[in-house]
Amino acid sequence: MASSTWKKASSVKEHSERELVLGCRREERQAQEDLYGRFSRRMFAVCLRYARHEAEAEDLLQEGFIRVFDKLSGFRMQGSLEGWIRRIMVHTCINHHRKSSVRNEVLGTENRPERTVAPVAMANLGQQELLQLVQNLPEGYRMVFNLFAIEGYDHAAIADLLGCTESTSRSQLAKARRMLQKQIGEHGRLSGTTANTIATEANE
Repeated sequence: MASSTWKKASSVKEHSERELVLGCRREERQAQEDLYGRFSRRMFAVCLRYARHEAEAEDLLQEGFIRVFDKLSGFRMQGSLEGWIRRIMVHTCINHHRKSSVRNEVLGTENRPERTVAPVAMANLGQQELLQLVQNLPEGYRMVFNLFAIEGYDHAAIADLLGCTESTSRSQLAKARRMLQKQIGEHGRLSGTTANTIATEANE
């Protein structure tokens, strides 16, 4: 009965975030599908920045949404639902990184870029190009760059999340930016948000 009521209501108007959450808490399949449909594309973009390739990003997205549905009972209906889901996605990516780091340490391996990205003209560098460059950073550099430059965490928080020191976080951020700048090359100019994202600031 609850599921059919949900379908009828959703054909009339888009449900509010509160209605979505309550429907998911009642484990109504249509509510779960609607929540996934509303946020999956934006969350996939988040996962892509942390993943080495699309297949890994898809796995992170699915794992993240499993955690979202498990934890919805703890969402207090305060603040942004999208922001709350995004934090879970980021932490899912972090946990994946930490497990991978432990595995690589045991095996004596290290995640390297799977392919080389040819330098591109800065003037033509958009969000898609930046995403591709970031994906090709070594895993540790990629994690720190995303957390600092995109998510806005400071080095103390990053150190706590990744289980490293603040100096390691600072060092990996600097190396990530140098690698990005090297890949981009010295052609043309970089404008707007992308320039601010990649540029190294003296006070970091």
